[in-house]
Amino acid sequence: MSDSSTLGVIAMMFWYDHDMSGWGWFGASLGMLVFWGLIITALVLLFRALSRPAPGGSHDAPWTPPTPPSAEQLLAERFARGEIDEEEYQRRLRVLHSTGADLTKH
Repeated sequence: MSDSSTLGVIAMMFWYDHDMSGWGWFGASLGMLVFWGLIITALVLLFRALSRPAPGGSHDAPWTPPTPPSAEQLLAERFARGEIDEEEYQRRLRVLHSTGADLTKH
């Protein structure tokens, strides 16, 4: 073979080898989607695993509703809002302190 025919054969080989067919593009696109899907899934799982509270931590305690305000707190709130005057506040406070223990026992 002459040098010019060898160059022509090499040029033709490279010409046909550097082009992807339709299935090649499909495979490359599918591979890229799977690759990024796996990367994103791994990052989400890692974030969820690291943000999870440790077993036996304070987050494992069952939820308890907040305690309702006491009668004295309610009376103080009403006085602060101006619903009752100081005389009525003092009178009701004396009643609570004098009979509060009797009212809680059934």
